[in-house]
Amino acid sequence: MKPVDLDEIRRVREEADCLCDATEVDAALTRLASDITARLHDKNPLVYTVMNGGLVLAGRLLPRLPFPLEVGYLHATRYGHALHGTLLDWLVSPTHDLCERTVLVLDDILDEGHTLAAIIDFLKAEGAREVFSAVLVHKNHERKAWPAMRADFTGLEVADRFLFGSGMDYKGYWRNAPGIYALKGH
Repeated sequence: MKPVDLDEIRRVREEADCLCDATEVDAALTRLASDITARLHDKNPLVYTVMNGGLVLAGRLLPRLPFPLEVGYLHATRYGHALHGTLLDWLVSPTHDLCERTVLVLDDILDEGHTLAAIIDFLKAEGAREVFSAVLVHKNHERKAWPAMRADFTGLEVADRFLFGSGMDYKGYWRNAPGIYALKGH
């Protein structure tokens, strides 16, 4: 395995454009929690976090949801550490009984939507009564998996650039950055 150039990783963060600062991300999380609570507070939802990107969203969002829910995780990815998508890879599939359950899927970003669409289709095929999706970021462009694809709950809308921070990564790094940043020149 090629060693990581930490100087390059640091330089990317220093040179990045901040699209949404930590205060804006926090406000988006508050709105997401309010919208999700209004819709799902009485549904006994099973909340699945899509790893690894959804981890930060889940950690910051779940404590803001003041109603009973169950939590699980799954891991399906198209990117790995690459900058462009490849084939969908299921690393960990859902483990709960989904029969007649209301499910909420949490992920960091809706880019083209292929991963999220495949996850939703899988959960429905496994017997979920209804499946909702929540993303911190909706990337604005016309390359969605299907026209006008949207998550049920969206925190922020951003430009079509390569993003990192608040759960999204650059080559596996900077998921922990407090805002949402765009790679310089992308």
